[in-house]
Amino acid sequence: MNRIIYVGKHALTLSVSRHAHNSWELIYCTSGDGTIFFDDRSIPYQTGDTVVIPIRVPHSNHSDGGFTNIHINMDEATFPDRDPFLVRGDAGNLLLDAFQGAYRCYTSKTPGFNVLLPIYGQLIATALTLQEPERAHSSVVLEIQHQIHQCFPDASFDLNAYLHTLPFNCEYLKKLFKKETGLTPLQYLTDRRLENAATVLSMAYGRQNITEVATLSGFAEPLYFSRLFKKKYGVSPSRYHPEAPAPTSDSDSMKIML
Repeated sequence: MNRIIYVGKHALTLSVSRHAHNSWELIYCTSGDGTIFFDDRSIPYQTGDTVVIPIRVPHSNHSDGGFTNIHINMDEATFPDRDPFLVRGDAGNLLLDAFQGAYRCYTSKTPGFNVLLPIYGQLIATALTLQEPERAHSSVVLEIQHQIHQCFPDASFDLNAYLHTLPFNCEYLKKLFKKETGLTPLQYLTDRRLENAATVLSMAYGRQNITEVATLSGFAEPLYFSRLFKKKYGVSPSRYHPEAPAPTSDSDSMKIML
């Protein structure tokens, strides 16, 4: 149970492309902050937080200022929660010490590492389970996220008009959404469209028509789309390559790129 099969680190990173794993992923943020995006939600995190992601759950990671982390892939994890969750903070640096110990143990392959690594796995899983996970979002924020995921390909989708149909003050909703996700509703919509564009470009590398990609992703203006895409991924859409993505991306052998 709670068998560690991989431990890695991200140096200062701005973005990790959408991917999944055939194992649980545990991400401890060692510095900076950012947001992990899933198909139906997002989880903002900061230094000292741990995000736990179940098997085969697609996700991406983005930070405006950059983050560093230690990430662990674990088989046969015993977490009771089947959804991604956040453990906020790390009193006394207990988790940091455990993640660092697991990293040293995994990478050094010192004598006895095959005995010590399962102990680290059990320690980390138990510590995370004992801490009360912070649930992702309130129902109205989840509803807004769902609507965005349904409507983002439509360039005529009027986000503000939709927000005004909800039984809450529009400005209150925008503030609540940013508090829980780290992004405004408009930023969330734009990021979802850009993520979709990156996926389309990855599947059609060398054959892509930028205007068509923009349209499929909900952008009415190809030039505006190209400007936003380069800002997020570091390269223009025409130069984006799934095997050599933006310089701010990182990957490891455990990933299933989507």
